[in-house]
Amino acid sequence: MFDVGTDVGSQLPPAYPHRAAHGTAGTLRQWQQEALDLYIQKRPKDFMAVATPGAGKTTFALRVAKLLVESGEVNRIYLVVPTEHLKRQWADAAARVGLAVDPNFKNSDGRHGSQFIGVAVTYAQVANKPALHRNKTEAGRTLVIFDEIHHAGDSLSWGDGVREAFDPAVRRLALTGTPFRSDTSPIPFVTYAEGPDGVPRSRADYSYGYGPALKDLVVRPVVFMAYSGNMRWRTASGEEMEAQLGGAATKDITQHAWRTALNPEGEWIPAVLRAAHQRLMKVRDRIHDAGGLVIATDHEAARAYAAQLDRLTGQPTTVVLSDDKDASRKIEQFSQDESRYWMVAVRMVSEGVDVPRLCVGVYATSTSTPLFFAQAVGRFVRLRKKAEVASVFLPSVPVLTDLANAMEAERDHALAAPDADDPEDGEIPEADLLQQAEQEERASAELAKGEFAALGSSAAFDRVMFDGEEFGLGGAIGSEDEMDFLGIPGLLEPEQVSQLLRRQQAEQLRRRPKGTDGAGDVVDHRQLKALRSKLNKSVSAYSAKTGMHQGSIHTKLRDKCGGPPVGQATQTQLEARLKQLQLWFVSK
Repeated sequence: MFDVGTDVGSQLPPAYPHRAAHGTAGTLRQWQQEALDLYIQKRPKDFMAVATPGAGKTTFALRVAKLLVESGEVNRIYLVVPTEHLKRQWADAAARVGLAVDPNFKNSDGRHGSQFIGVAVTYAQVANKPALHRNKTEAGRTLVIFDEIHHAGDSLSWGDGVREAFDPAVRRLALTGTPFRSDTSPIPFVTYAEGPDGVPRSRADYSYGYGPALKDLVVRPVVFMAYSGNMRWRTASGEEMEAQLGGAATKDITQHAWRTALNPEGEWIPAVLRAAHQRLMKVRDRIHDAGGLVIATDHEAARAYAAQLDRLTGQPTTVVLSDDKDASRKIEQFSQDESRYWMVAVRMVSEGVDVPRLCVGVYATSTSTPLFFAQAVGRFVRLRKKAEVASVFLPSVPVLTDLANAMEAERDHALAAPDADDPEDGEIPEADLLQQAEQEERASAELAKGEFAALGSSAAFDRVMFDGEEFGLGGAIGSEDEMDFLGIPGLLEPEQVSQLLRRQQAEQLRRRPKGTDGAGDVVDHRQLKALRSKLNKSVSAYSAKTGMHQGSIHTKLRDKCGGPPVGQATQTQLEARLKQLQLWFVSK
């Protein structure tokens, strides 16, 4: 059926719109060629390819499409994508290999022009009129390419619409960079197989994760810069609270501290934006067109962050909002204008949108599902030339730092939720994360009701995370300890990144004054985590007994025993607080 050695699709660049990674094949990257060979061998009706963001899924899919068209297997193409902007992005890529696809097709048009071989549509567009798209699918030998197929499970109507519309297709090619969802909605045309725990999970025909892609120099290494700080807020009951961002705390305290940090009227966001801009300027020393992206929670916050960046940089910041009709044009202009520093967005560029010059990011959103986090970080990993490094700044909260440390972990979509252990150290269960993500745009409404009020925040450098390891001993904003990490070069191989981060940490240890508490000993981080968890559970139990707010109990313990917040406390300080709490339990 196919000639593997054909020159079909030779106009398609191996990593649209940039060249293949250093050391890979001249026409296709190794993973793309392997996936293509497997596709040709299996000749499947359905095929799912999982590849990390930035690896080149578009290139692989369009090579398959070109082969199918020229072999006569198909004579019509459907590109199904999550957003309007991606319709044009895919159509432009298809045009480069000689496939004319209409991204402006509307349901009311009924049929596309004869000059096109197919159309690009959104999942919502299909769900709106599935019968129309089924008729178009049946009218030809149709190949359907699903970009980020997990969106077909976003709602029952979307899944049903996609299944109805494209069931008659002769070929279906599903693509995703994140084959997991936070819920258990089945995804149409995806194969599920029961795992050892009895839970059915999605099964890809070909997978290429971030870890292998990093080793193959196909994607950029990502350095995560975590920032903590002291947060103050007022609860719905009028009680004023104070906590360290990232310190061991309950879910509620963690969420409120996190929201306080993201408040544009505090000091945390301006400090982190300044640090991120310093990092961007350092990267631009070697990558002259490097750009930055701030991912915000809602429209109000996005505009406020942009205003701060305007003052910081002296140039207008590009703001991209989901209800902006000019969003696609703004993204394209920012992508092409190498002089522009920053773009701020809510959701428009969290997935799929290709702005290859993005090298620095600020994760300033309360959305924390693994799917959203992976797709957001995926905006920064697209490699253009050898040794580019990406940097992402984020709040130092457990759910985000855990995701950052697990960047190389591969997950599949499960159709049932396995039994979960009790959360510890303020970690948030997956179901709560999904609910939080669905409610995130109502955050400002809660503020208006007076249910929560941020009173103030400060920022402090916490640590750097890379390749599952953590570096740095913390430090004040503007300190030498922070500058050591903000100033690492923008062009480094992955192994060089690890070596440099270890060297910077060793230098910080050398600079620490003699006699510093614990400076001569190697801290057992596992024991510290266990103590924090034990203290957190004990505080929760004491709260249930007395009715006191857990944050107040932590504050009372600090007043009695001394020392910093839980996240910065030593083993001795944590043990002292546990003993004091035991005394309170037995006292009358």
